[in-house]
Amino acid sequence: MAANMIRQAFAYTVVYVKDVAKSVEFYSKAFGHNVRRLDESHRWGELESGQTTIAFTPLHQHETDDLTGKVLSTQLLRERPPIEVCFCYPDVDAAFKRAVENGAVAVSEPEDKEWGQKVGYVRDIDGIVVRIGSHVK
Repeated sequence: MAANMIRQAFAYTVVYVKDVAKSVEFYSKAFGHNVRRLDESHRWGELESGQTTIAFTPLHQHETDDLTGKVLSTQLLRERPPIEVCFCYPDVDAAFKRAVENGAVAVSEPEDKEWGQKVGYVRDIDGIVVRIGSHVK
């Protein structure tokens, strides 16, 4: 098999959300991503985020629920989904402030971490934890 036949690229992260259009708008405003696509049915949306696309689709849909199982939702305040979305910014404080001003729920103010990164945490409109950080030094 030719080497180029097995070379892969990480193309998408798909986030299952309650309302695709609202999540696309929220991520665009709160985290500064351009909207690449929002289909007319509002069942698929994409943001430009470098080499890997962030995509949104509804929590429940027969195409995937019937094939791969239902998406589990967290029920308790102290629970979180088994995924964390991470974005790197040159100015973490400004990015954190922008996210909160645009509807993100502050979890932890940005602080310098022992591994050489400044990190703050917020929750998106579906309760997903979003890490806002600098590049690791």
